[in-house]
Amino acid sequence: MIIAHNRLYNSTDNMDQQEPPEFILDVFADPRSVREVVKGKFALLACSLDRILHTIFFNRFFPSIVPQTREVLDTTMIDQRVAALERQIDVQRSSGGANSASIGSGNGGRGQLVVQFFEKRRRKAWLSRGDEEVCWECWTIKVTVAEPRTESERAKVRRAMEQTLSATAMKIVAFVNTHKDHIPPITTQGTNPFPYKINIDQKEAAGWATRMRIY
Repeated sequence: MIIAHNRLYNSTDNMDQQEPPEFILDVFADPRSVREVVKGKFALLACSLDRILHTIFFNRFFPSIVPQTREVLDTTMIDQRVAALERQIDVQRSSGGANSASIGSGNGGRGQLVVQFFEKRRRKAWLSRGDEEVCWECWTIKVTVAEPRTESERAKVRRAMEQTLSATAMKIVAFVNTHKDHIPPITTQGTNPFPYKINIDQKEAAGWATRMRIY
């Protein structure tokens, strides 16, 4: 099951003192119910997480692009073919020993992916020069991996994933359409104005990420 909710902030607070808004997506899945392989070696769940990332970046990657779509779990999802973004995702996917374990071993686990967007600000402190990167928005994708014991249970999980993936995409769209005031001014043209990072909580992800071969 994939559930989405957000942690809001007070837009009237001082921008330098408040925490950036955090949007949280919760993902529940069974690795053995998604053994169909995409991109040569990654499980369908990995593709689902990629599509969630691509949906986020479609709404936060501001240069002019022509997006494509891809069918995942019978749902049409954004497939944003931007070379820089693809390289970033591939780097994260190849980290953490992704090639050292097989899909479906172990007894489930928890982990999370965190996407952060930054703006560059001039340092205000005395004797400090140059710019600093300040986070203005955070997306957290929390993943819970369960392993049902029967085929019927796995079928139920797959149906739930099919039903909720599109709902998650719509919630992402609802979040970005509702919360716009915190987006910093765009002061450059032609390139993406906001640096970003995609990280794994390695402490939580030590088991599930390698086992699932996701990232």
